[in-house]
Amino acid sequence: MPKQNLDTLIESLLEGRRRSVARMLTIVENERPSKQEALARIFPHTGNAWVIGITGAPGTGKSSLVNVLAKTYRNRGKTVAIIAVDPTSPFSGGAILGDRIRMTELHGDEGAFIRSMATRGSLGGLARATHDAVRVVDAAGFDIVIVETVGAGQSEVDIVRTANTTLVIEAPGLGDDVQAIKAGILEIADILVVNKADRVGADQTVRGLRAMLELGHPSARDQFVAHHGRLLKVETPEVEANIAETWIPPVLKTSATKYEGVDELADKIDAHKDYLIASGDMNRLQARYIEIEVFERLQADMLSRLRDSVSQSLLAEVITKIQKRELDPQSAVEQLLANE
Repeated sequence: MPKQNLDTLIESLLEGRRRSVARMLTIVENERPSKQEALARIFPHTGNAWVIGITGAPGTGKSSLVNVLAKTYRNRGKTVAIIAVDPTSPFSGGAILGDRIRMTELHGDEGAFIRSMATRGSLGGLARATHDAVRVVDAAGFDIVIVETVGAGQSEVDIVRTANTTLVIEAPGLGDDVQAIKAGILEIADILVVNKADRVGADQTVRGLRAMLELGHPSARDQFVAHHGRLLKVETPEVEANIAETWIPPVLKTSATKYEGVDELADKIDAHKDYLIASGDMNRLQARYIEIEVFERLQADMLSRLRDSVSQSLLAEVITKIQKRELDPQSAVEQLLANE
């Protein structure tokens, strides 16, 4: 893209013009040549939006909940951008579900923006470009950014590095209260939401999640001790002080189709934001996730450069030796690095 056109696009983006937001997201998602320069120039304008990550198993009603949560924020005068990460079509490489179909009530609202992105094979529930896409809509001035993951279950831990507040959505009757305690799901939740709470078994799911939270959540474990098979709060001034400084993920009930419990959910998200800022955890978490992001980008760039530097003939020779059991894979890596 010519520099003059890029200048105009960035200026328009920073003014919050929807068409420019869409064009910039296309540049980011499709890895256009001007992507890195554009991201570098808008980066100083980011860090103002509150990013809400929503994850959970398929069938829990994530998209419906995203829709009503966005409407709740719009009723409160907040602008909202939604990035819905969908499974990749094996034929076109595009987003196969198109969550915007479920969010028709937000169409035409100038204060709301919806974008579906394909995972394109990326694990962890997020597309590779999602983090950059969040920065684009952040720079465009949206107050709230909601990122809905693909819904792949226990692999959806990458959302933590992108979101300020992470919601894990469950639903009664799906067995997910059992899955939630497994590593990588319960630990990432800032708020646990039992959606479709008008169904039979919702209260049982809430009780199960609360019980497992006491057993499994890192912050909860610090505040409870086992005593004859029961979990009891330790009533000491030291522990009480620690409890006051620790966020224990609440378990809330919602019914997206009936618009029940969503205002309380928005209030709890605001409470989590206040907690992170007041406790100083916000700065610590940001520093940690930035460090992870820098190393991941460094790893990707180094791998790309290494691939470009290795001759195809040498690579073919090494692969043939491994097939013949003349060379093991680790020795092959060392040989390729030595010839780099």
